[in-house]
Amino acid sequence: MHRLYHALIGLMVATALVCPARAEVVDAAANGFMVREQLHIAAPPDQVYAALIVPSGWWSSRHTFSGSAANLTLDAKAGGCWCEKLPDGGSVQHMTVFFAAPNSRLVLRGALGPLQGLGVDGAMTIELKPADGGTDLSVVYNVGGYLADGLETFAPAVDGVLAEQFGRLKTAIETGSPDLKTDTAP
Repeated sequence: MHRLYHALIGLMVATALVCPARAEVVDAAANGFMVREQLHIAAPPDQVYAALIVPSGWWSSRHTFSGSAANLTLDAKAGGCWCEKLPDGGSVQHMTVFFAAPNSRLVLRGALGPLQGLGVDGAMTIELKPADGGTDLSVVYNVGGYLADGLETFAPAVDGVLAEQFGRLKTAIETGSPDLKTDTAP
């Protein structure tokens, strides 16, 4: 099992190397870490919030248990679930909604991805603020708990994955597709 976690960390670090750089590990220690993602989206907060609460439209399929972001849902109300359908009737609860203020703030609790199998919990606060004709989006994810080798080793990988995902949200809103266009041919 220990090897599985190191393999997952390796995958997350590789992802972190190719994602947009508007992210930071604010703090990391043996008992937890805090990461922050900040970006400006060229759309009003109501449009950003509407897209945010439909993770199937922007989250990467590579970072799902089912292999398809189409299986993700988010019930944006207190007690609501950010969940994923699995084959054969299975499911995953990624996070629980603790606070939902449409167009301005969403607070979720839970341990994402490989953190789920550890003795940890996390709180993710997503804030939307109107700015410069668009929206400044801020995501802070605090994770705390126990891991024999220390949680600080997870911080850069989690930061990279979240930077990639929220970069995809920005791209989806601004271009209509979460995938970056690399073809510049006319």
